[in-house]
Amino acid sequence: MRILVTALTILINFILQTTLFQHLAIQGIFPNTALIIVVSYALLRGSKEGCITGICTGLLFDIFFGTTKGYYFLLFLGISYFIGKSQKNFYRENYLLPIIFCTIAAGAYEFIHFATELILRKDGNLLFFILKVFLPTIVYNAIVTVPIYRVLFGINEWLELKEKYRYRLF
Repeated sequence: MRILVTALTILINFILQTTLFQHLAIQGIFPNTALIIVVSYALLRGSKEGCITGICTGLLFDIFFGTTKGYYFLLFLGISYFIGKSQKNFYRENYLLPIIFCTIAAGAYEFIHFATELILRKDGNLLFFILKVFLPTIVYNAIVTVPIYRVLFGINEWLELKEKYRYRLF
């Protein structure tokens, strides 16, 4: 059941992010909901399930948008692994830490994109990047994190309750 729900979440998010959420752009910046979902799964379920979610999301993005195969795969995998390792000392009901982690992940994601662009094209304006891309992206992602994390938290609680009764845990 958990695998099906996770796969549907990733697929529905991919469809919405590539179609509907493109119209929610503010000055060309739109929220990276795939990154928020990967970070949320890493925080809620740990690094193992976070990495699986990151791998599936990264492969989906690589297949449809990647010019080099494996770029998004490694990016989402790395982010989910490092954030999932901090899951043990975390109260899942607290909404401040997911906002902080999603902000850090969005910043790392955009910085890696900028560094890759700078290395491959040797063209990049750091001040423009910081003011027009980096700061608006992390602020927009921080705002969008709360409703998405709340939905994923509710789904996770529902699945844990079903697993508790199914496997007679606790």
